[in-house]
Amino acid sequence: MDNRQTELSNYRLHQAEESLKVSRYCYDNEFYKDSINRSYYSAFYSVKAVLALTSVDFKRHKDVIGHFNKEYVATGIFPKIIGRKLGILKQIREDSDYDDFYIASKEEAHEQIETAKLVLEKIKEYLKLN
Repeated sequence: MDNRQTELSNYRLHQAEESLKVSRYCYDNEFYKDSINRSYYSAFYSVKAVLALTSVDFKRHKDVIGHFNKEYVATGIFPKIIGRKLGILKQIREDSDYDDFYIASKEEAHEQIETAKLVLEKIKEYLKLN
């Protein structure tokens, strides 16, 4: 692994942490759809931080999540709950962003923050070991 991969991983991890902070800010100010969006991106950037350490990258979100689930969740590196929660987070973010009549609730936004926080914590643990 070269230094650029480590730098990219660290950069993406920083993006994940920043997105989680923005998600909490939006939540606290009752911008629940925006909170859901930022929670998703926090988890997405976390996953991309792991992929940065390999030579694998994808442009489409579904490919990033799918590869992560296949190579890291299905193999037991990360618990299966992470894969399930990523899928739910992605679906809720898409509904929230693209469905004109979607109403994001406070409870749903809170759950997505907790999911993003869990994903970020698990990935930070993994990155410290590798």
